[in-house]
Amino acid sequence: MGFFSKLTSFFTGYKEIDEEFYEELEENLVMGDVGIATTEQLIEKLKVQVREKRISEPSACRELLMENMKEALRETGSDDPYAFERGKSVVLVVGVNGVGKTTTVGKLAAMYKNEGKKVLLSAADTFRAAAIDQLDIWAKRTDVDIVKGVEGGDPGSVIFDSIQASKARNTDILLCDTAGRLHNKKNLMNELNKINTIIKTEYADANRETLVVVDGTTGQNALSQAKQFMEVTDVTGLVLTKLDGSAKGGIAIAIQNELHIPVKYIGLGEKVTDLERFDPDKFVNGLFDVTI
Repeated sequence: MGFFSKLTSFFTGYKEIDEEFYEELEENLVMGDVGIATTEQLIEKLKVQVREKRISEPSACRELLMENMKEALRETGSDDPYAFERGKSVVLVVGVNGVGKTTTVGKLAAMYKNEGKKVLLSAADTFRAAAIDQLDIWAKRTDVDIVKGVEGGDPGSVIFDSIQASKARNTDILLCDTAGRLHNKKNLMNELNKINTIIKTEYADANRETLVVVDGTTGQNALSQAKQFMEVTDVTGLVLTKLDGSAKGGIAIAIQNELHIPVKYIGLGEKVTDLERFDPDKFVNGLFDVTI
């Protein structure tokens, strides 16, 4: 995430805090995918702090900006965004093709299993060619059970069968890979409504979690996708993928600030272990290449 590390030299390159300083800082943040609305809020807050604290050194603004970003990312709307992990849970994973949705399901399965949980995979993305086969490979790779339908089949039936299997096998977490056809939101809404009704009817006592997977490298497009999924289902969290050296990462702040849904996991690479729970402090420090 080297883009933000350039801001370190930006702060030390200015001798005074003036309008030119703020304008260039704003431009840098927008280029880092923080988004115009969120950037404007961060700049306005920074201006107030500079006045109130009577700060004159541009370098001091860097620490203030980092702390403001961390604060924005900590506002999850929940005291414990991972509470669902400690009880019987059904986790629906949604997202458009190409964002790493099925891979994320596999990595989550590996993470939960390594923590001693009993996991079951549900291959309910029956529309994308090879999605079922891809998830089956992850099931074998992580050594967890899977319930499969057939390509082009009814996702609701797969979810129903998966719930029965989950209860029979006393699993902790049922991870469901679902289709993400945003070009036809009506079909997607109907499909997710049906899935949600089945879960509510057949597994009423389970915790519910719906995670939207977005590609961190696509910037504002990721924000747009998350927003569209929020229109068709009750989204409880976000997974940001592909946040390796090429991603600018500021989109995490924009999404949390503008959509008020927490980033819960981030994908950092191709390996099965390259998925971790989101830590705002670690994330912002990483953006600025700061080690603590």
